[in-house]
Amino acid sequence: MTVPDLATCIRLMDEYEMLANIRHHSLVVARVADALLCGLADESGPARLANEKQVIAGALLHDIAKTPCLKSGCDHAARGAEICLQHGYPDIARIVGEHVILSGHDPERYKNGMFTAGEIVYYADKRVRHTEIVSLEERLQYIISHYGNNDPHRHALIRENFERCREMEQALFSFLPFAVDELEHRVRFPQPPIGKEYDPWS
Repeated sequence: MTVPDLATCIRLMDEYEMLANIRHHSLVVARVADALLCGLADESGPARLANEKQVIAGALLHDIAKTPCLKSGCDHAARGAEICLQHGYPDIARIVGEHVILSGHDPERYKNGMFTAGEIVYYADKRVRHTEIVSLEERLQYIISHYGNNDPHRHALIRENFERCREMEQALFSFLPFAVDELEHRVRFPQPPIGKEYDPWS
């Protein structure tokens, strides 16, 4: 298993000209994913955990193709998976390719406290609007208003995806030592030095 380290993730962000706001969003998603993993470790122990390096790299790179796709209109999840494959990271490619819609929704496995790296990243991304940690309902409304294209069929598909995410959320938080609305307080954010501009990579 080959997983890019932080320096490689940053280099790839530079190479694919990731906009600063998308970098910041990706960092917050990584911190949310990390908080979820830490909580699961507290309750379940490391044997049942998804691979931490995969989760963090997948979170940092989940929007690697967002900037070029904003220009071309391509599917950023599919293109992002292609980019990760091109650079020799097939495990990260699967995470990136499924961060919008999961292909392996498995409620029975969730009930046993088993969540893949891709599922952790998928859920973490659904809880972050720009750089703000929000509820699934708030994120759903944002997605519909910005990407629904006033298309009732598209709205239905988005709602169906979020319904699966809610099912995962319910199972996930039954294994966490904190409630859904306490997630923000579990996320570790760096504090900028007084008088200096905030750098989300610090």
